[in-house]
Amino acid sequence: MARQVAGGGRAVEVPPERLDGWFARFAERNHGVRTTVLSAKHVRVTAENGTTATATVPFGPLAEQGEYPGLAVEPLLRHVRTPRLIALLLVRKGGHSLGLAYDGRVVLSRTDRHHVQGRTAAGGWSQQRFARRREGQTRAALRSAAQDAYEVLVPRLSEVDAVVLGGDRRALDELRTDRRLAGLFGRAEPRVLEIPEPRHDVLAEAAQRARAVELVVRDPTAGRE
Repeated sequence: MARQVAGGGRAVEVPPERLDGWFARFAERNHGVRTTVLSAKHVRVTAENGTTATATVPFGPLAEQGEYPGLAVEPLLRHVRTPRLIALLLVRKGGHSLGLAYDGRVVLSRTDRHHVQGRTAAGGWSQQRFARRREGQTRAALRSAAQDAYEVLVPRLSEVDAVVLGGDRRALDELRTDRRLAGLFGRAEPRVLEIPEPRHDVLAEAAQRARAVELVVRDPTAGRE
């Protein structure tokens, strides 16, 4: 599903096995491709009508770089089709799911859910007590997520090819302050997956999405007033 991005244009996630076909359809829709620019972190394809498709290279850097006439995305295709062992950490305030996935399939996991009360419209002391209780529940949930990440993922960091995060960014930022997880967050990919409440089925979907390439498509008028 496409989503709008700042500065105009839309972003899509494309699985590695569909990427070749996606670029072929992009070329067909836009009257051919003028140039392809390969860099360590991005691949930019410019169509004859000025439309661009910019892929963020996952698990970079891309080894082959340069500017080429026409459609020349074979180095990117080879790169993203390489099977990898990925550590996944999905966290929201009410729970977490984490594990290892090889080539899109979960091979090890741990999932836990915690009750965190929603917000209340009540005022006065009652609201203050409620807020303290909610903060305590949130802290307990994040401590549990940190402990599971430390037990399951940290010992296997030397084995994994990449780390992919997902969920609530504020919750993830809280976990970043845990020194035990510094190595884990130090290897995390820039992209953070948007997910619902973490469950095992959400982890399984994230294992597939972690392999996907994010592309931003902009037409020649994007960003103009």
